[in-house]
Amino acid sequence: MNSEGLDNDRLRRLLDAGRALVCELELEPLLDRVLRMAQELTGATYAALGILDENRSKLERLVTRGVDDRTREAIGDPPVGLGILGMLIEDPHPVRLADMGLHPRSCGLPAGHPPMKGFLGTPILIGGRAWGNLYLTEKASGPFTAADEAVVVLLAEWAAVAIGNARVYEREAARRKELERAVGATDASAEIARALGGETDLERVLELIVKRGRALVEARAVVLLLPDGDSLVVRAEAGQIMGTAVGQRVTLDRLSGRVLVGDRPLRIHDVHGHLQFSADELGIAGAECALVVPLMFRARGVGVLAAFDRLVDGPGFHDDDERLVLGFAASAAAALFAAQSVEHDRLRRSIEAAERESRRWARELHDATLQGLGALQLSLSSARRSSDPDRLDAAVGEVIGHLAEEIATLRELITELRPAGLDDLGVRPALEALAERVAARHDLCVETDFGAEAERAGARLTAEIETAIYRTVQEALTNIVKHAAAATVHITLREAGRFVRVSVQDDGRGFDPADGAEGFGIVGMRERAELAGGELGIESAPAGTTVRLVLPAARRADARTLRRVNA
Repeated sequence: MNSEGLDNDRLRRLLDAGRALVCELELEPLLDRVLRMAQELTGATYAALGILDENRSKLERLVTRGVDDRTREAIGDPPVGLGILGMLIEDPHPVRLADMGLHPRSCGLPAGHPPMKGFLGTPILIGGRAWGNLYLTEKASGPFTAADEAVVVLLAEWAAVAIGNARVYEREAARRKELERAVGATDASAEIARALGGETDLERVLELIVKRGRALVEARAVVLLLPDGDSLVVRAEAGQIMGTAVGQRVTLDRLSGRVLVGDRPLRIHDVHGHLQFSADELGIAGAECALVVPLMFRARGVGVLAAFDRLVDGPGFHDDDERLVLGFAASAAAALFAAQSVEHDRLRRSIEAAERESRRWARELHDATLQGLGALQLSLSSARRSSDPDRLDAAVGEVIGHLAEEIATLRELITELRPAGLDDLGVRPALEALAERVAARHDLCVETDFGAEAERAGARLTAEIETAIYRTVQEALTNIVKHAAAATVHITLREAGRFVRVSVQDDGRGFDPADGAEGFGIVGMRERAELAGGELGIESAPAGTTVRLVLPAARRADARTLRRVNA
């Protein structure tokens, strides 16, 4: 069909319409724009665009313009392409009728359908193949003309180009989105893998799993449940959760428990009817859909990850979501198992260290205080059996003197167990007091050098770091007194950047660390350093030994900072 009979104004409007169409890259707005332009260019009251199915044998979808929602509801199901509409499907060429009711192929109009007489239809061909048909009815000023047919055919050609572009754009957008999700899954798994190699704090790993898992499937909320006896307990959460779900229990005989035992993911499209426990219990009110995935490590379930309501293209989850989360869950399970193992190992070593400390102080109390009190008991018992008042009086005086010594000894033991200055004043004053006590008791020169930063105002180090520093120096001084026969000890403490460095150096006789001479004291110092995230090194020679401790300079938040945060 050529453009003969088209006036300049209509040609200009058609060109403007074509340029506007090819600029539209989203299919749905494009289809509506095609119908609107067809109405404007021809004066048609009603316009429709029928999209063919894959076999091009019937209409899969009908997009309309000019028919309101109430009328559309009264008409009922849209046509599939029989009668006159089927003519364009069978023979994709333009059709123009003055009264379609008189045509032999007419099937009539259904009840509730608005009256329609004039008809103009043309196919939309993409790549030489029929993609759909453009239908126009009821021109306001009379029958459709040859000029109307010409302009609609040209508009359909413009539409074919624009629809082809939009379909390519949609495919590329879908491919790009799929690629972004795949990259997101890779990033999430890589981050979990990095956690496996470097992050050993269990709470941090749990937080990482729920946050990355939620971002991966764009879920409204995600919770992580871990086995605890005959229940699953929520240990971490992320997303839109009212209050907190952490600490909530779900029995293993419920659906999430069966997922853990059966090691199979489950997609739920009716949370209220099929989840077997209320999502409201977890603070996720009104949840509709869920994706529940087991975290499996070495064929053993270590947890369950539950995602609720997809925020984009949801609320239901898709096959791709399940595949992504399954891959993510494998890395998450490994990281979770590693963090749990480290936490259990830390607890075990902490208990062992505490037991060694208890045995040490038990020996100190037995060897010093109990033996001294036993001697006092014998002295008083012996004096009591004597009838000599002078002897009894002398014994009482001697006992009073010994009691004063034992009280002083107990005070020293209490101070060594937990010096008040460490809690009240900080590690530097506590170390200075320790150095003075050791020097006075053992006739030893103990020098301290804490640097200029010792006078610096600021937040103190965390209790864990301060305790690790104090106990390491205390143990080093104990070893020096017992084994080194040293005359001088030099203690230094420095903060440099993100680290605190401590050294205890003596001029006594050393030992060879490689010959197995390390006792429980040195082993305890090494474990304490590791538990605090640091390292301990020992250098020893015949002329002396140096103990070096490096710890992270983690600081407490001071009261003013806490007040600002809480405000």
